[in-house]
Amino acid sequence: MKFLSRFTFPFFACLFCSFATFAVPAEPSKGVPSVKLDDWRTLNYDTIEVKPSFIFIPLIFDKQENLVDRISVPPFKPKAAVKQLSVNDQWLRDAQKANLRERYIRYRAMIEAPQLVHYTASALPKAPSLNFIAADPRKSLLTIDELHSKKKAVISPEDNPIRTHNWLHEFAWSLQMSQAYVSKSWYQGGNNNLNFLGDFLWTVALNQNIHPKLLFENTVQYKLNISSNPQDSLRDYSISEDLFKVTTKFGLKATKTWYYSAVLQFKSQLLNNYTANTNNLQASFLTPGELNLGLGMTYNTKSKDGNRQFDLSMSPLSYNMKICRENTRVDPTSMGVSAGNHTAHQIGSSLEAKYNWKFNPSISWSSHLTAFTNYKYFQTDWENTFNFSVNKFLSTMIYIHSRYDSSSTIVDKNWKHWQLKEILSFGLSYKFSMK
Repeated sequence: MKFLSRFTFPFFACLFCSFATFAVPAEPSKGVPSVKLDDWRTLNYDTIEVKPSFIFIPLIFDKQENLVDRISVPPFKPKAAVKQLSVNDQWLRDAQKANLRERYIRYRAMIEAPQLVHYTASALPKAPSLNFIAADPRKSLLTIDELHSKKKAVISPEDNPIRTHNWLHEFAWSLQMSQAYVSKSWYQGGNNNLNFLGDFLWTVALNQNIHPKLLFENTVQYKLNISSNPQDSLRDYSISEDLFKVTTKFGLKATKTWYYSAVLQFKSQLLNNYTANTNNLQASFLTPGELNLGLGMTYNTKSKDGNRQFDLSMSPLSYNMKICRENTRVDPTSMGVSAGNHTAHQIGSSLEAKYNWKFNPSISWSSHLTAFTNYKYFQTDWENTFNFSVNKFLSTMIYIHSRYDSSSTIVDKNWKHWQLKEILSFGLSYKFSMK
């Protein structure tokens, strides 16, 4: 009888706990009737919660427990701050009792029937290996190999210190092309056309995460648009866009988004451009050229998602110099320079505004506005670029450049001092950053 009692106690203990675990339903929610095991009508509801029990896990001896036959749970004593909230800790008391009851039953089972304990926590068997099937179609062979888990090496901060970069670089270039071919037999006539538009942008900026009180940005940009011109008997091409621009901006933080700043901008053409069928020079290096230096304030803000960015630089005190190096072959008055002079100097006020908006990963809009006035004349340039990305390398671009210069010579009475240029192109584009 004593031998049987050693086995009957853990058996009936486990059986009693299983009934206690499965037979006691969870607290019914509002509007749902309580579950009754002897009432078949309640089985139509999906409200029976069968919670997993720690009792049915195989017996594994971990440590010696000091459990008494009478289970007592120490009262839960919340902190003073919690007491003020009048917390209902009954759920915690119930969980403590259930946990202690399970530990008590398992430990009593191991004491009464030690032969049921096959393992201890310090001597568990090796976990079974994971295998996978590898196929070799060339040999028509299947092999079973063991799957080895790769342990990730733990790298301490001392072994791999965090590298900081004072300067952030960003490169962006694009090569757009448009082409048209018309045979001589085409009933409507027309001319063949080939158009190339290249754009290169390099930006170097001081890392504001390391230097939060400083603003220092340098930008170098070059645009070139060359088109075939079969109507020109001297040259097979024409240049409709040739712009080399360097911009430097330095600022000291005044408030959260405002800086005391100095802005320097230089613009010039690099290649010679001629009137069709003649050798009359229209533009060349430093013809025209422009240098502007302004002192004032800069406003800088960026949206939380990083898709919108706005920069505004206002310079109440600004110096502007216009350059016409070829003043004998080109009319300098068309560039705001007096006849017989190479340069013109003005003191006034300037403004520069930049806005970038990324509507989605495929569509973006970039706008750049510059303006200068010496309180006798007004000059402004407004450039807008709409980029439609097909994939990482292909894109369609719409470029619109409007200009107003009250000091320029009127060529068209309809446009007067207004000038406009628009380009639609498709081609390659790529952008990346480097630290």
